[in-house]
Amino acid sequence: MTKDMMAKHITHLAAFTAVGGSVLVAIGLLAPARIVAQGTEQVTEPLQGRAAFTDWSADRPGQRRHIRPADLPAADLGASFSSGVRIEYRSASEKPVVPPGFEISLFAEELDEPRLIRAAPNGDIFVAESSSDRIRVLRPSNAGKPRSEVFASDLTAPFGIAFYPPGPDPEWVYVANTSSVVRFAYRNGDLTARSKPETVVLQLPTGGHYTRDIVFSPDGSKMFVSVGSGSNAGERLEKLDPEALAAWTSQHPLGATWGAETDRAAVLVFDPDGRNHRIYATGIRNCVGLAVGPNGDLWWFDQRARLDRR
Repeated sequence: MTKDMMAKHITHLAAFTAVGGSVLVAIGLLAPARIVAQGTEQVTEPLQGRAAFTDWSADRPGQRRHIRPADLPAADLGASFSSGVRIEYRSASEKPVVPPGFEISLFAEELDEPRLIRAAPNGDIFVAESSSDRIRVLRPSNAGKPRSEVFASDLTAPFGIAFYPPGPDPEWVYVANTSSVVRFAYRNGDLTARSKPETVVLQLPTGGHYTRDIVFSPDGSKMFVSVGSGSNAGERLEKLDPEALAAWTSQHPLGATWGAETDRAAVLVFDPDGRNHRIYATGIRNCVGLAVGPNGDLWWFDQRARLDRR
């Protein structure tokens, strides 16, 4: 596969995914909610009611679930639950199941906690290796393994990566550390940073959920940065008396939190140079997937599992 072909697939499908210490790529065409197989269209009906409550082992490409409020089990306020996560390493013969019309293959491996992947306009793949405090670049190759270079290191639990200005010829690579936003001067094809990072946002809240994602509006006028909560459900949030609460809500968006949770569980918005900081959306416990739709709408994935960097 040529680099141009790879860039085309990435642009339309965003088909790279991080699994353990590897990056896999799926190539194909898929219509939303419908699986195209051998020229025929198959519609997967959503699971409903109790049948919708299955775990990952029952997941299949195209499988949907329709869960209504009446389907939810009754709350048990006296019970306590903990659901941790662990990395499962696949064998050489194991591959994720993909829909008909897709093909999946190993793209890169032996990475250190690849948390987020972004494709540069020229087809290079930028990977945030959060535990190693660095950003790596993988360049697709027809020879098999991609070329691998460390673009930037000595960061602080980096996660979000964005290219600015939007379009085919960016001048900067923005990186969202857990405590700040920095940017590197960039030209298409750069495999290492041209200079030291320039700080754009000096301080973001730290602790608790540590991942910070970043995207730009299509016209490049707004920079969106996600900041997860510092607690599970605001249990450490101090109580305000009615007068103080009224004063706070009169000056902040609905759902904005205060004290140790100020600017948390939210998506913040800045100018590209970091000025004019304000809250864009609230009540998002741990946003780890920001994306901008074709019409400019902001989308995100809210990761509900607690994840602390220790």
